[in-house]
Amino acid sequence: MGSASQDLIVIGTGPGGYVAAIRAAQLGLSVTVVEREHLGGICLNWGCIPTKALLRSAEVYQLMGRAAEFGLSAEEIGFDLEKVVARSRKVAGQLAAGVGHLLKKNKVRVVMGEARLAGPGEVVVRTDKGEERLAAPHVILATGARARELPGLEADGKQVWSYKHALNPPHMPKRLLVIGSGAIGIEFASFFNCLGVEVTVVEVMDRVLPVEDEEISAFALKAFHKHGMEVLTGATVKHLDRARGKVTAHIEAGGKITRHEFDTVISAVGIVGNVEGLGLEALGVGIDRSHVVVDEYCRTGIEGLYAIGDIAGPPWLAHKASHEGVMVAEMIAGESPRPVRPESIPGCTYCQPQVASVGLTEAQAREAGHEVRVGRFPFIGNGKAIALGEAEGLVKTVFDAKTGELLGVHMIGAEVTELIQGYAVGRTLETTEAELMQTVFPHPTLSETMHESVLAAFGRAIHI
Repeated sequence: MGSASQDLIVIGTGPGGYVAAIRAAQLGLSVTVVEREHLGGICLNWGCIPTKALLRSAEVYQLMGRAAEFGLSAEEIGFDLEKVVARSRKVAGQLAAGVGHLLKKNKVRVVMGEARLAGPGEVVVRTDKGEERLAAPHVILATGARARELPGLEADGKQVWSYKHALNPPHMPKRLLVIGSGAIGIEFASFFNCLGVEVTVVEVMDRVLPVEDEEISAFALKAFHKHGMEVLTGATVKHLDRARGKVTAHIEAGGKITRHEFDTVISAVGIVGNVEGLGLEALGVGIDRSHVVVDEYCRTGIEGLYAIGDIAGPPWLAHKASHEGVMVAEMIAGESPRPVRPESIPGCTYCQPQVASVGLTEAQAREAGHEVRVGRFPFIGNGKAIALGEAEGLVKTVFDAKTGELLGVHMIGAEVTELIQGYAVGRTLETTEAELMQTVFPHPTLSETMHESVLAAFGRAIHI
């Protein structure tokens, strides 16, 4: 290895890479980041941020349609898909530019190009000006992931879309098939459903949002049906026949194959890590099902080489990547951070109604040998929810019956993606039911449902 010109090289500038670079710079390390496409990665440009902008437009549009409920009148309600998408792109652009500013402010050098490892601590970057060789004792892989493509269901950008096509749609669908009911699939299904599209969701598992607690999945299914969405669970799309103006999906369920016609299909069947072309195999880096194998500190087993975020495996969440980035940067700087524990990472899905969770599901808690106490509180018993016109929701808390440890929380309803952090803080502080019960929650707020759910687990709920 040549003499190192900096302390750290970060490959990829998504929410893992750019956060790792900034934290390392704050700790006095000299840092270079390499980015092949867009600062901010998928999250800011083609994922978390632009999808939330789209979903906000759909939410406002749906609220406008309910104006009469609130004693208001709104006539000739409509939308312009082009303008909705333009707003989403503007929001993404603003935040991506912000990442560039933050890197500059923290004196992080940015090299635009395609990186590969030429050896331990050696990175070769193919830029538009030729090759540039970089060296550092520490390298963080933060190259993220991309949409998984299944044979016969490949996206063509016209009739069959990936999430990227769906974020900048070439046309407004009339009959839409969404394959996969994880966060990505169900958010797009929700967006187009809100805009009046006839939406069918096909999920291979036996329930919608399969990573969530079973009760939340069941509640979500009822809500989706109520909002006019068709959901087929335990079903597989075997094949798509593409013809002019229509796509015929061959869907297998219960041993039978039926044909259904759509004009547009969104494939959201998971992701694969961006591990190709990085020179990992030659270095002997372990790869398992397109993800780099790491320990709890994101170490690859190769001296000085780390992998964070989506490339390092599930949960595939931006905030997980960011926290791993901070952890690795602090380790490199000689500090002793705690490892990021997957069970303490909240998951959020921004469909209507919203879904959020942290920790173990009730089934997982029982499987792990816990004797559990479970509390539930419906939004219909909450004054703020009723005043907002958002009485559809449920908070479910799971405690260890012997110790009072908060094992898991599962929420569905308005703004639960914001509320979940209260429980995430509680778990980080290793709270028991006693502290949560003694906490004064402000009235009238949606957060009171969180308090009542805890009380309910111990037979003390007031409002049910």
